[in-house]
Amino acid sequence: MSGHSKWATIKHKKGAVDKARGKLFNKIARQLEVSAREGGGDASANATLRTLMQKAKAAQMTNDAIDRAIKRGTGESDGGTYEAITYEGYAPGGVALLIDVLTDNRNRTGAEVRNVFSKLGGAMAEPGAVGWQFSRRGVVMVTGGDEESVMMAALEAGADDVAADDDEWRVTCESSIVYEVRDALHSAGFEIVSAESTMVPSVTIEVSDKEDARKILRIMDALEDNDDVQDVYSNFDISDELMEVISS
Repeated sequence: MSGHSKWATIKHKKGAVDKARGKLFNKIARQLEVSAREGGGDASANATLRTLMQKAKAAQMTNDAIDRAIKRGTGESDGGTYEAITYEGYAPGGVALLIDVLTDNRNRTGAEVRNVFSKLGGAMAEPGAVGWQFSRRGVVMVTGGDEESVMMAALEAGADDVAADDDEWRVTCESSIVYEVRDALHSAGFEIVSAESTMVPSVTIEVSDKEDARKILRIMDALEDNDDVQDVYSNFDISDELMEVISS
């Protein structure tokens, strides 16, 4: 397991899910607001908004909170003016990082992101130096069944690929249909571990050095703790055995 999915698993094991829920809601609300402002508040005519609404509901965000965010975006209620920026950088060991932000103050957020890298052992990169290593995909993690049964259900739902990932199955599809694939797999009897539209790296980097692993996780943690940071994607692979060592 690598990068973003590995980080999601780490956060879950750390018991940080409830603590992070408030931040997650704030970030999704900001994404809904920007999408509604740019493409309108009608989900049937705004595919990005439709996907974000599914993401919000999957995170158990209330309908009222979703509606309020959309209304701020369409100007029916007061909202902020956010700018979408992607920062790129490297963590120790040559690990690539892609950081998506929505900010109302480019200078403040840029300084904060640079500060994380300089303090924790990473380095900012020029635009395009990292981004080419990633592509947006839908990823659904499921448990139960064997490869053939998961593959049949996934392909029938429109997915592209199924691969073993520790004791789970990693189902990959177009990002626009990730929640439809999730629902189809759930209806087929598989347990859904997670479903997200994410940036998938073309190549992963195995991290075997204990100190590098610690620094990478600290950088990920510090970046995601920033309210302006919406997502942090990476291409690292840390073994479960090493995770046990650095978590102890």
